[in-house]
Amino acid sequence: MAKIKVGFGFDVHQLREQHPFVLGGVKLDHHSGAYGHSDADVMLHAICDALLGAANLRDIGYHFSNKDERWKGISSLILLQHVVKLLADKGWAIGNIDAMVCLEAPKINPHIPAMQKNIAEAAGISEEDISIKATTNEQLGFIGREEGVVAYAVCLIEKI
Repeated sequence: MAKIKVGFGFDVHQLREQHPFVLGGVKLDHHSGAYGHSDADVMLHAICDALLGAANLRDIGYHFSNKDERWKGISSLILLQHVVKLLADKGWAIGNIDAMVCLEAPKINPHIPAMQKNIAEAAGISEEDISIKATTNEQLGFIGREEGVVAYAVCLIEKI
């Protein structure tokens, strides 16, 4: 019987006017964007946390501190590549990733294929093994007021 583990990730970032909005490695055209130490790609951060958690390798903040200038402004696709290497070093391979983004705007549906491509390339897996979905918060709370964006992710990893 193959050894498998499941991981869960969550991330949240505030939105700021006139700031770039990067999601799944794709720059979205929008009046505001997620703000953070790196590129603030909330979906990739949730995916990294899910993968790290599944392999019992702590969390994204442990590996990529927001106090470390090496990670300032960095593409979260690079962070994902690093996480995949950490997993491989421990004998783990990714089975699949399922991500959910919660935001009012912009609509991400047209960008999902590009996001899947970016994540597949960074993680070394097939686009068919990456599910990306989005929902709104029905105009409730900080998400509904477009003050922030949230992402959740689950993954399955297998011992090589």
